[in-house]
Amino acid sequence: MTVFAASILAADFAELNDQTREAVDAGSEWIHVDVMDGHFVPNITMGPIVVRALRPLATATGAVMDVHLMIDNADAYLEDFVRAGADVVSVHVEACPHLHRTVHRIKELGAKAGVALNPATSLETLKEILPDVDMVVVMSVNPGFAGQQFIPGSIDKVRRLRRMLDAIGSRAQIEIDGGVSPANAAEIVAAGADVLVAGSAIFKGDIAANVAELRRAVAIQV
Repeated sequence: MTVFAASILAADFAELNDQTREAVDAGSEWIHVDVMDGHFVPNITMGPIVVRALRPLATATGAVMDVHLMIDNADAYLEDFVRAGADVVSVHVEACPHLHRTVHRIKELGAKAGVALNPATSLETLKEILPDVDMVVVMSVNPGFAGQQFIPGSIDKVRRLRRMLDAIGSRAQIEIDGGVSPANAAEIVAAGADVLVAGSAIFKGDIAANVAELRRAVAIQV
Protein backbone atom coordinates (compact mmCIF):
# COMPACT_ATOMS: atom_id res chain seq x y z
CA MET A 1 0.00 0.00 0.00
CA THR A 2 1.26 3.46 -0.91
CA VAL A 3 1.91 5.75 2.04
CA PHE A 4 1.54 9.53 1.82
CA ALA A 5 3.66 11.72 4.07
CA ALA A 6 2.39 15.26 4.55
CA SER A 7 5.36 17.64 4.49
CA ILE A 8 4.54 20.32 7.04
CA LEU A 9 7.09 22.69 5.49
CA ALA A 10 4.30 23.73 3.12
CA ALA A 11 1.70 24.20 5.86
CA ASP A 12 0.58 27.46 7.43
CA PHE A 13 2.55 27.51 10.67
CA ALA A 14 -0.06 29.71 12.31
CA GLU A 15 -2.42 26.73 11.97
CA LEU A 16 0.14 23.93 12.02
CA ASN A 17 -1.59 21.51 14.36
CA ASP A 18 -5.01 21.95 12.75
CA GLN A 19 -3.70 21.63 9.19
CA THR A 20 -1.57 18.61 10.06
CA ARG A 21 -4.55 16.93 11.70
CA GLU A 22 -6.66 17.64 8.62
CA ALA A 23 -4.02 16.05 6.39
CA VAL A 24 -3.79 12.97 8.62
CA ASP A 25 -7.56 12.64 8.94
CA ALA A 26 -7.81 12.84 5.13
CA GLY A 27 -5.43 9.90 4.68
CA SER A 28 -1.84 11.04 5.08
CA GLU A 29 -0.41 8.28 7.25
CA TRP A 30 2.93 10.01 7.94
CA ILE A 31 3.88 13.49 9.15
CA HIS A 32 7.07 14.60 7.37
CA VAL A 33 9.28 17.13 9.16
CA ASP A 34 12.01 18.80 7.09
CA VAL A 35 14.85 20.02 9.31
CA MET A 36 17.24 22.47 7.63
CA ASP A 37 20.21 24.27 9.14
CA GLY A 38 21.19 26.96 6.62
CA HIS A 39 24.52 25.16 6.01
CA PHE A 40 23.85 21.84 4.32
CA VAL A 41 20.90 23.44 2.52
CA PRO A 42 20.21 27.16 1.94
CA ASN A 43 17.30 27.48 4.35
CA ILE A 44 16.57 27.30 8.09
CA THR A 45 13.39 25.62 9.22
CA MET A 46 12.52 23.79 12.45
CA GLY A 47 13.92 21.69 15.26
CA PRO A 48 12.94 19.13 17.89
CA ILE A 49 10.42 21.49 19.47
CA VAL A 50 8.14 21.13 16.42
CA VAL A 51 8.40 17.34 16.53
CA ARG A 52 7.54 17.42 20.23
CA ALA A 53 4.57 19.69 19.59
CA LEU A 54 3.11 17.35 16.96
CA ARG A 55 3.90 14.11 18.79
CA PRO A 56 0.56 14.03 20.69
CA LEU A 57 -1.29 14.32 17.37
CA ALA A 58 0.77 11.51 15.86
CA THR A 59 0.13 9.32 18.89
CA ALA A 60 -3.60 10.02 18.90
CA THR A 61 -4.04 9.27 15.19
CA GLY A 62 -1.44 6.54 14.74
CA ALA A 63 0.54 8.67 12.30
CA VAL A 64 4.26 8.07 11.82
CA MET A 65 6.56 10.98 12.67
CA ASP A 66 9.03 11.07 9.78
CA VAL A 67 12.00 13.40 10.40
CA HIS A 68 14.33 14.32 7.55
CA LEU A 69 17.59 15.87 8.75
CA MET A 70 19.04 18.09 6.04
CA ILE A 71 21.79 19.28 8.34
CA ASP A 72 25.50 19.07 8.98
CA ASN A 73 26.67 17.19 12.08
CA ALA A 74 23.43 15.24 12.35
CA ASP A 75 24.97 12.93 14.97
CA ALA A 76 24.85 15.71 17.56
CA TYR A 77 21.05 15.96 17.26
CA LEU A 78 19.86 12.38 16.79
CA GLU A 79 18.97 11.84 20.44
CA ASP A 80 17.13 15.18 20.61
CA PHE A 81 14.85 14.30 17.71
CA VAL A 82 14.15 10.74 18.84
CA ARG A 83 13.38 11.93 22.37
CA ALA A 84 11.07 14.56 20.87
CA GLY A 85 9.08 11.81 19.18
CA ALA A 86 10.58 10.88 15.81
CA ASP A 87 9.66 7.39 14.60
CA VAL A 88 11.87 7.55 11.51
CA VAL A 89 15.03 9.65 11.20
CA SER A 90 16.71 10.11 7.83
CA VAL A 91 20.17 11.59 7.35
CA HIS A 92 22.01 12.55 4.17
CA VAL A 93 24.83 10.44 2.81
CA GLU A 94 26.46 13.69 1.67
CA ALA A 95 26.53 15.10 5.22
CA CYS A 96 27.51 12.04 7.28
CA PRO A 97 31.17 11.01 7.03
CA HIS A 98 30.59 8.04 9.36
CA LEU A 99 27.28 6.88 7.94
CA HIS A 100 27.40 3.33 9.32
CA ARG A 101 27.85 4.69 12.84
CA THR A 102 25.06 7.23 12.35
CA VAL A 103 22.57 4.69 11.00
CA HIS A 104 23.19 2.30 13.86
CA ARG A 105 22.98 5.08 16.42
CA ILE A 106 19.51 5.98 15.16
CA LYS A 107 18.46 2.36 15.64
CA GLU A 108 20.02 2.20 19.10
CA LEU A 109 17.90 5.19 20.08
CA GLY A 110 14.77 3.30 19.05
CA ALA A 111 13.87 4.87 15.70
CA LYS A 112 14.00 3.52 12.17
CA ALA A 113 16.96 4.72 10.13
CA GLY A 114 16.73 6.28 6.70
CA VAL A 115 19.42 7.54 4.34
CA ALA A 116 18.69 10.35 1.87
CA LEU A 117 20.31 11.16 -1.47
CA ASN A 118 20.40 14.49 -3.28
CA PRO A 119 19.43 14.41 -6.98
CA ALA A 120 23.05 14.41 -8.23
CA THR A 121 24.25 11.76 -5.77
CA SER A 122 24.75 8.29 -7.22
CA LEU A 123 23.03 5.23 -5.85
CA GLU A 124 26.50 3.65 -5.74
CA THR A 125 27.15 5.61 -2.54
CA LEU A 126 24.58 3.39 -0.80
CA LYS A 127 26.00 -0.03 -1.66
CA GLU A 128 27.85 -0.57 1.63
CA ILE A 129 25.09 0.74 3.89
CA LEU A 130 22.02 -0.53 2.03
CA PRO A 131 21.64 -3.76 4.06
CA ASP A 132 21.48 -1.70 7.28
CA VAL A 133 18.84 0.88 6.44
CA ASP A 134 15.08 0.84 6.96
CA MET A 135 14.39 3.45 4.29
CA VAL A 136 16.06 5.30 1.43
CA VAL A 137 14.90 8.82 0.60
CA VAL A 138 15.28 9.80 -3.04
CA MET A 139 15.28 13.57 -3.33
CA SER A 140 13.38 14.54 -6.48
CA VAL A 141 14.17 18.24 -6.05
CA ASN A 142 17.29 19.98 -4.84
CA PRO A 143 16.60 20.28 -1.10
CA GLY A 144 16.02 23.57 0.63
CA PHE A 145 12.63 24.95 -0.32
CA ALA A 146 9.04 23.79 -0.77
CA GLY A 147 7.16 24.07 -4.05
CA GLN A 148 9.91 23.07 -6.48
CA GLN A 149 9.42 21.20 -9.75
CA PHE A 150 9.88 17.43 -9.82
CA ILE A 151 13.11 16.22 -11.49
CA PRO A 152 11.94 13.62 -14.08
CA GLY A 153 15.11 11.52 -13.83
CA SER A 154 14.10 10.63 -10.27
CA ILE A 155 11.68 8.04 -11.65
CA ASP A 156 14.48 5.96 -13.11
CA LYS A 157 16.50 6.42 -9.93
CA VAL A 158 13.65 4.90 -7.91
CA ARG A 159 13.39 2.05 -10.39
CA ARG A 160 17.11 1.27 -10.15
CA LEU A 161 17.03 1.54 -6.36
CA ARG A 162 14.15 -0.94 -6.18
CA ARG A 163 16.21 -3.43 -8.18
CA MET A 164 19.15 -2.92 -5.79
CA LEU A 165 16.98 -3.57 -2.74
CA ASP A 166 15.35 -6.62 -4.29
CA ALA A 167 18.77 -8.02 -5.21
CA ILE A 168 19.86 -8.12 -1.55
CA GLY A 169 16.47 -9.17 -0.20
CA SER A 170 15.97 -5.89 1.64
CA ARG A 171 12.54 -4.85 2.90
CA ALA A 172 13.61 -1.21 3.20
CA GLN A 173 11.08 1.33 2.01
CA ILE A 174 11.72 3.84 -0.74
CA GLU A 175 10.54 7.36 -0.02
CA ILE A 176 10.49 10.04 -2.72
CA ASP A 177 10.55 13.67 -1.63
CA GLY A 178 9.94 16.76 -3.73
CA GLY A 179 7.50 17.88 -6.40
CA VAL A 180 5.08 14.98 -5.93
CA SER A 181 1.66 15.70 -7.44
CA PRO A 182 -1.36 13.89 -8.87
CA ALA A 183 0.28 14.22 -12.29
CA ASN A 184 3.28 12.05 -11.38
CA ALA A 185 2.22 10.04 -8.32
CA ALA A 186 1.11 6.96 -10.29
CA GLU A 187 4.35 6.78 -12.26
CA ILE A 188 6.39 7.15 -9.06
CA VAL A 189 4.53 4.26 -7.42
CA ALA A 190 4.87 2.12 -10.54
CA ALA A 191 8.64 2.67 -10.40
CA GLY A 192 8.75 1.18 -6.90
CA ALA A 193 8.31 3.95 -4.35
CA ASP A 194 6.51 3.11 -1.10
CA VAL A 195 6.25 6.52 0.59
CA LEU A 196 5.38 9.72 -1.28
CA VAL A 197 6.18 12.99 0.46
CA ALA A 198 3.84 15.79 -0.61
CA GLY A 199 3.90 19.36 0.66
CA SER A 200 2.37 21.95 -1.64
CA ALA A 201 0.23 19.25 -3.29
CA ILE A 202 -1.45 18.69 0.08
CA PHE A 203 -1.39 22.00 1.94
CA LYS A 204 -2.11 24.51 -0.85
CA GLY A 205 -5.88 24.78 -1.08
CA ASP A 206 -8.40 22.23 0.19
CA ILE A 207 -6.28 19.76 2.18
CA ALA A 208 -8.80 16.91 2.29
CA ALA A 209 -9.59 17.25 -1.41
CA ASN A 210 -5.88 17.35 -2.27
CA VAL A 211 -5.13 14.15 -0.37
CA ALA A 212 -8.11 12.46 -2.01
CA GLU A 213 -6.87 13.52 -5.45
CA LEU A 214 -3.42 12.08 -4.77
CA ARG A 215 -4.94 8.81 -3.65
CA ARG A 216 -7.17 8.62 -6.72
CA ALA A 217 -4.16 9.16 -8.98
CA VAL A 218 -2.34 6.25 -7.37
CA ALA A 219 -5.42 4.02 -7.36
CA ILE A 220 -5.81 4.43 -11.13
CA GLN A 221 -2.31 3.04 -11.64
CA VAL A 222 -2.66 0.25 -9.09
